[in-house]
Amino acid sequence: MGVAKLIASGAMGEIDAAGELVMGGMLGRAVEPHAGESHGHGGHGHGTICLNCGTALIGPHCHECGQSGHVHRSLGAIGHELLHGVAHFEGKMWRTLPLLAWGPGDLTRRYIAGERARFVSPMAMFLFSIFTMFAIFQILGISTPTDLDSALTKPAAAVQLSIKKQTESRDKDVARLARLAADDPDRAELQRDIADANSELARLNAAAANLSHGVDKDEGFTAHTGWHMLDHGIEKWQKNPALMLYKLQSSIYKFSWLLIPLSLPFVWLLFFWKRQYKLYDHAVFVTYSIAAMSLLFIAITLASAVRVPGEVLGTLAFVVPPVHLCRQLKQAYQLRWRSAILRTIVLLWFIAIIATLFLLILALLGIMG
Repeated sequence: MGVAKLIASGAMGEIDAAGELVMGGMLGRAVEPHAGESHGHGGHGHGTICLNCGTALIGPHCHECGQSGHVHRSLGAIGHELLHGVAHFEGKMWRTLPLLAWGPGDLTRRYIAGERARFVSPMAMFLFSIFTMFAIFQILGISTPTDLDSALTKPAAAVQLSIKKQTESRDKDVARLARLAADDPDRAELQRDIADANSELARLNAAAANLSHGVDKDEGFTAHTGWHMLDHGIEKWQKNPALMLYKLQSSIYKFSWLLIPLSLPFVWLLFFWKRQYKLYDHAVFVTYSIAAMSLLFIAITLASAVRVPGEVLGTLAFVVPPVHLCRQLKQAYQLRWRSAILRTIVLLWFIAIIATLFLLILALLGIMG
């Protein structure tokens, strides 16, 4: 029964992950401009009249509302749109990804300059990468821990949790010992481990008894800030830190877009005296950069799943982001290498501040939610 439940749970996780991939592609498609894309003519039209607004057509698209003069009314057309939303982006994705990886600043500059039809827009790329990243997490079973030994856990509850874990470990050793032959050399070591576990359990049970006599089980740290909502939120973190961490992970997923407005003032500070760069330019830079880092994190996660050595993954995680950021700054803002490197160093400090602010906002939302 437990195995069947586990299999069902894994299957549901993969279905949810597939749903996240589809949703990411469709959301990216929804914000992706159609300029420059080709449209098939195999559909149903209505002569020279736009079926959406009734304007007389003078080309394949309505010059008033932009709708195609040929509309599809077949089940195959729905599948076609789904495939475009998830993977194709009308071929833009495969032109965008190489530049995002090796020429991020060139991509940023060209998009700002007006080459919009050739590339996936920054927001569409951001949505696609974020949804894909969390879909990969679900597929690989990466999530917050469900049982935590926290400093915020009440003493009695912490002792009981330790007793449970120690008992489970001891029972596993006992079961292994029962399966060993009488002359097996591992018996002595297992017997010592079992004896140590019994001693530890005796100590923990004594501690639990003392706590039950000396302190009320429900007594623990209670916040008194004068703000009822904040006090209640802190109490929730204390009672179930694992659940609150899960909510924090979900909030990172839902509110990841906050990284864009949080980053804009800091990037602006790097170029505030250069009037040729507008906030829009910085927004494109930030959004493409976050999308690139999300895709890098996906690659590292997948590499870890196939047992790539940790040293290689650590090098990628610590070397690639600053190098990529430096290249993007140099290319996007047409800087000299020295200037790009100095700005990268400053921006890395800014990123630490941005990440701290982002996590504080999410924690506050979790406490007040």
